[in-house]
Amino acid sequence: MSGVRSPFPRAMLTRLETGRIVVLSLLLGMLVGGLGIVLRVVLDLVLPWGAWLTGFSPPGPPGEGGLLMAFGDALPWGLLFLPFIGGLYAWLVPAEPGAPYSQLVRGYHARGQWPDVWTGLRTLLATVIAHASGLLIGRDSAFVMVGQIGTRLLGRATRLDAVESRTLMLAGAAAGLGTALHAPLAAAVLIVEILYRRFEFEFEVLMPCVLAAVAAYAIYGLGFGFSPLLSVVGAQLPAAGQVPLYLLLALIVTLLGWILLFAARVVPSAWTDGWLRPVLGGLFGLLTASIALLSAPGVLGDGLGWLQLGLNGFLSERVMEVAVWRWLLLALGARLAFGGGLFPSVATGGLLGVGLGMGLGLDPAVSGLIGATAFLTVTLNVPVGAALLAVAWGGDTLLPLVLVAAGMAHFLSGETGIVPGQVRSRAVSGAHATPTFAPLPDTVRFMAPRSPAQPAAPIPFDAPADGTASEGAAPERELYRRAVPGGWQGTKLHLVSLPPGVEIVGIVRDGTVRVPRPEMRLTADDELVFLARPQAYAALEGLLRLPGA
Repeated sequence: MSGVRSPFPRAMLTRLETGRIVVLSLLLGMLVGGLGIVLRVVLDLVLPWGAWLTGFSPPGPPGEGGLLMAFGDALPWGLLFLPFIGGLYAWLVPAEPGAPYSQLVRGYHARGQWPDVWTGLRTLLATVIAHASGLLIGRDSAFVMVGQIGTRLLGRATRLDAVESRTLMLAGAAAGLGTALHAPLAAAVLIVEILYRRFEFEFEVLMPCVLAAVAAYAIYGLGFGFSPLLSVVGAQLPAAGQVPLYLLLALIVTLLGWILLFAARVVPSAWTDGWLRPVLGGLFGLLTASIALLSAPGVLGDGLGWLQLGLNGFLSERVMEVAVWRWLLLALGARLAFGGGLFPSVATGGLLGVGLGMGLGLDPAVSGLIGATAFLTVTLNVPVGAALLAVAWGGDTLLPLVLVAAGMAHFLSGETGIVPGQVRSRAVSGAHATPTFAPLPDTVRFMAPRSPAQPAAPIPFDAPADGTASEGAAPERELYRRAVPGGWQGTKLHLVSLPPGVEIVGIVRDGTVRVPRPEMRLTADDELVFLARPQAYAALEGLLRLPGA
């Protein structure tokens, strides 16, 4: 039986498929960059209202036009709104699917089962309101959510298969984070690293994340400039005699971060995940208001402005008081989705580093960046991304020291974190799991999924361990698994036209294999299991590779 082959060489098809991801990543980055400009305008409008409500305006990072000084005094009547806003936030952001980073991580490991656009918009609204009111919510969370929404919008404009959808969702999040950090390369590494608790990456999607983040920052920078988010001037590699003191500082911050991970478990998950969640959110808002009124108004906001003052050496010895209060709030609010982004961890760790550096007689800029690197590594399990972020803000001269601090923190911190949904490694991720099938007849074998970037013949599922071929004749039929072609998405199964000798015997949906029904409608997240002879399946692949298929 002769198969129908594509008129294009295999190498050309591979380049076309790779080029599609490149183009989509760039388009997505441009889209997210434009949405980031809109979000920045919205934040610039609502933040003054939050300051008017609480009577206090904390300092802001210079890269976002913030002023390096605080204004006003915390007003008792204004702070009374924080319990209400805390309860509202906890209600709008339930434990499932969680805050923006949790949605991204959980959705990826669930093979692309992300919440719908309306859930994303509700999460974005809650994040903006909570951040503007001064609660422990970083503005980076809002930008990451915008990146995920941008991917959903792109998916409505063009057909994406399951692999493209998962890849571009991470790329969109990297694009949003890149605009928030003013550091697109660090943002791309952070997104592919935050998925796992240990030292593993989604290296296949790193380049799409880089392209999207760079494109987004290019568009965003046209509107608001390209200055670094934090300005660190004159940071130098410490002398050899000071290196042990900086490593001691990193060790202490690592220990504090490790204790925080255990303190975050004090509140039972049955409380934080159930009907008490809004009540606990209100109590968190009340605690924040009480600390701001009675002790340290510096707990209001995500803390980046305070960190900038600390890096410049403008904070007094009370910096440790603010850092400890922020540590406490982060520990109590982590399970309620408070402080789950990058900025709260960066600010808390940085302020701890500045305070400890003052006691040890160290440079506040280097101490703050070392503390931020170690603390972010512990809480989010992102050693490489944390080191790159510190270098993006402090300069390349700090690279050796921050790499050592990040590596030490990651080695000592274990496998916990404050981002729900992280898994230990790629081996246990649902995104890389292979569906299991019932025992197959001797004349049938299962072929692993075919990747567009690797069109070579896959290895049989039941091949001998030593790699030798089984005795006897080759099997007549084989099982193949592939993503739903773009032209089939939205089509009912009985309307799909197949070449002779090819049939659909299973549909992989939500990580399980389902029996095909004639009225089932195929989606972009599905994968199909075909039963066919090799030549017949080759004919199908040739047809699907034709333009317009």
